[in-house]
Order: sequence, then C-alpha cells, then structure tokens
Amino acid sequence: MIQPQTLVIKIGTSSLTQPSAGRLALSTIATLVETLCHLRRQGHRVVLVSSGAVGVGCARLGLTERPRSIAVKQAVAAVGQGRLMRIYDDFFTSLEQPIAQVLLTRDDLVQRSRYLNAYQTFQELLRLGVIPIVNENDTVAVDELRFGDNDTLSALVASLLEADWLFLLTDVDRLYSADPRSHPDAQPIILVNQMDQLSKLQINTTGRGSGWGTGGMVTKIAAAQIATGAGVRTVITEGRAPDNLEKILQGESIGTQFAPQPRPLSARKRWIAHGLVPAGKIYLDEGAVQAIRKLGKSLLAAGILAVEGEFHHQNAVLVCDRDGHEIARGLVNYNSQELQQIRGHQSEEIARILGYVGAETVIHRDNLVVGGTGTGSDRG
Repeated sequence: MIQPQTLVIKIGTSSLTQPSAGRLALSTIATLVETLCHLRRQGHRVVLVSSGAVGVGCARLGLTERPRSIAVKQAVAAVGQGRLMRIYDDFFTSLEQPIAQVLLTRDDLVQRSRYLNAYQTFQELLRLGVIPIVNENDTVAVDELRFGDNDTLSALVASLLEADWLFLLTDVDRLYSADPRSHPDAQPIILVNQMDQLSKLQINTTGRGSGWGTGGMVTKIAAAQIATGAGVRTVITEGRAPDNLEKILQGESIGTQFAPQPRPLSARKRWIAHGLVPAGKIYLDEGAVQAIRKLGKSLLAAGILAVEGEFHHQNAVLVCDRDGHEIARGLVNYNSQELQQIRGHQSEEIARILGYVGAETVIHRDNLVVGGTGTGSDRG
C-alpha cells in the first residue's frame, strides 16, 4: 500500500498540444486525467499545474504562432483558459472527480496575507477531495508580477503546500549530460543529489520543443532548485506518458529525480525564500558572511560593503559575499538609501547618521534564510 502523499504535477504546453498547430492532444489529457483520478482514489492529495491556455487560444482563434505582445497574449489566454478548463471538466466529470480552477499571479505569493489565503484555499480544496487545476492568471498579470513560466509556478505551489513530490512532465524522457540529438554519447542523468552536480555538464537546455510553450530544460532545472530547496523531491519525465507517475511512486527508475534538501523549518521562511522577488542586493565582508553562515547571526550594518538596487523597508533582498555569490535572502529593515548611509557603521551610530532610532539589525535572523533558494538551509 502506497503511503498517501501530496503530489504537484505540472504538464507543459508541448505535452498537452499537437506540435503542428497547438490543438489539444486529447489522448494525453485522457491518460493524465485517468492517472490523477487513480492517484486520488489511493488517498494522495493531487494538484495539477497546467499550461496550455495560450496555445489553445491560438488554435481557437486560428493564429499560426504564439503572440509576442502582452496585450494579445492576455486576450488569447482568456479565450484558451475557458476552453482548456471545459475539456478538463468533461474528462474529470466522466470519472466523478471534482476539480477547481485556481489562477495565480506572483502577487498572490508576494503579499504575506494573500500567501496564507492561497495556502488555506488549497488545503480546504484538498480536504474536500478536489483536484485543483492551477495556471498563471495571464489575463491580468503584468511583467513584474509574472512567474514567467509554469515550471516556476509549480515549484512555488509545491513549496507552499510542503508537497512530497513535484513532477515536471515535458517533451523529453529525462535530463541528459548533453543534447542527445547532436551528441550520440550523451548520458542519461538518473539522480541529482546536489544541484552543483550539473554545473560541469553540457545540459540539454531545450526540449524537442513545439514552438507553443515558454519553458525549456533551463526553467525545469531552476524549478527543481526551488522545489528541492523547499524539501520537495522533483522529477523530470515524459509528458506523453503520464501513467509513469504511478510507476515512479512505486520505485521505478523513470526520468530524472532531484533529491530534496532539508526543508526550512517555518512556512514564513519558505515564503521569504521562494515566494518573494528580490528587489536588490547587499554585499558583505567575510566576517559578516561567516557570522550569518556559521553562527546564525542577524545581519548588521557594519558588515555591509555595498548596496545595489532600489528597495523599500521590508522588501526582499539577496545577501551576497563580496564576489556576488548568494549566501542568503531576507527582509530588510531599511530602504536602499538608508543602507547606503549606514553601511559599514556600527549599530550604535545609526541614530546619529539617520537622525532617528532605527532597528539594530539590517535583517533580523527570523527574516533571514541562509542558502537562498539553492540549498534550502535554514540556520535562523
């Protein structure tokens, strides 16, 4: 008997549609729906992150290529999303499985209150036995509030829900050491224990590609980094064979698996690490780096070498060493102009420099996630 788990499954446009014209691949959808319903009956909590709205909208409107302007894309997505959900509803209804549409923008995860509301909504849907179908709200999202691709969205949803598994269904069977089309000796990658294993490889960064999708292997690796950093085991596998999901859960070696890293202890720190878009960077001297990494200390102004970008109080920022390597991220207690004035100074000097008594720390350890999105470590 398989232990019930929380599963997030992302399927891309290239798997959902016919490569030539972007029309829906109904046989793949039917197999996907049947598989998800079977997993649900086994007691698993199932969330589907589905691309395809723009591709379906293009086919519906007779467009021969994906629109490039935001306005046209949003209009096409509005056409396609309704059609896509109708197809899903027809298939799931035939198997007596209730579904729900959940459309998100990054703003829903950036604002703490909306993040918690999204979490509660998902939890209640899953408690009711519903399969949420998630997509980015292309119709209203603006550039700064976009996820950019549904690989990223699925990883953030998996982090939000503390999922056990994230499945990225795509148009290749797994990750390879190089593009197998041009390198016949390319080796399949079965397991990635640490993301830095991939740095020395000539990764196949594009799937076969249909021309209708926005993602590629680069976005899937980035999504795997986010998800594994949040403690979620991630798999890249063939989207045209969704029945492989059950085989993977039963232990078969299919696709490429990314081992989860230690899960951050608090939901708040997962939100800081994965839900927020950093607005700037802070560069530290070696002493401050070691105090944060080794001792779990808060960030003080004295250890700051430089400040990059414009940001406000309580914005998220990247915390880097002097060479620009990310070591943490967190919520700042001062805006960028104030930090430019107090960087390199002792905490007791802040009131004299700024003319008012501010916070003793630039980033308190409770609002600091060591390791950023890459490692998921959390010494705070």
